[in-house]
Amino acid sequence: MSNYLLYLITILLLIVSFYKDKQKTKKALKKAWKAFENILPEFLGVIMLVGMVLAVFNAEFVSRIIGTQSGWFGVILAAVVGAITLIPGFVAFPTAAMLLESGAGYMQIAAFISTLMMVGVVTYPVEIKYFGKSLTIARNILAFLFSFIVAYLIGKVAGGM
Repeated sequence: MSNYLLYLITILLLIVSFYKDKQKTKKALKKAWKAFENILPEFLGVIMLVGMVLAVFNAEFVSRIIGTQSGWFGVILAAVVGAITLIPGFVAFPTAAMLLESGAGYMQIAAFISTLMMVGVVTYPVEIKYFGKSLTIARNILAFLFSFIVAYLIGKVAGGM
């Protein structure tokens, strides 16, 4: 129900915007469409990849590897995968939801998302160029360690361990 309300409000505000200034509204819609076109291939690619992984590996396998019963091993595994993966946030969160539905644990997903957003193994060379080697290493190590604190807290809140 709340989704329909948001859609309704969005449509009403779009109509108001169109009424106030047709040119700006058209320009904004074109920009939004371009952004959507740029995001769509990445989004679909990751969703398809996760879908294929979930099709090959059943919920029991996902649960065993990064489920609640996997404990800290699953948290560490998810953190390492998150640290070396480069996925934008708008793709990461639906992916996390799909993994949760397939049996992944909250702590493990928290570690995955935290390292995904904060640790930059793939972006390491660019980061060194702008911030220097010592700051980049320190930031990445601290972010990686902080992801375990996040995972622990999420586990306590969600009742995962």
